[in-house]
Amino acid sequence: MARVSNIEIPDNKATEISLTYIYGIGRSTSIKICNDANVDLSKKVKDLSDQEITAIRNEVAKYKIGGDLKREIQYNIKRLMEIKTYRGLRHRASLPVRGQSTKQNARTRKGPRKTVANKKKVTK
Repeated sequence: MARVSNIEIPDNKATEISLTYIYGIGRSTSIKICNDANVDLSKKVKDLSDQEITAIRNEVAKYKIGGDLKREIQYNIKRLMEIKTYRGLRHRASLPVRGQSTKQNARTRKGPRKTVANKKKVTK
């Protein structure tokens, strides 16, 4: 397996697809990286020469990926919570942040249902 920015990418897949195994690189970014590095998109990683892999590594180094990207995202969320914006309060309460409905849905974010028992009515 080839290593690009300390991440092993699969050998038996096309270069375009293999690069998406790196956190922070999707299809469009991987296509852009391959084009900038002058590498054929459909060529499998195991068929790449050392020069082509080096060119890909140099192009990937221009992007913020992996742990650095995750750290920046967590910092941005923490900043929103500290300045008490609406989005920050939604993050803190573990509720949907982007305006979704929460009456029936949002179970992924809210967790399993917590049933509230009804009071028993007094009978005469």
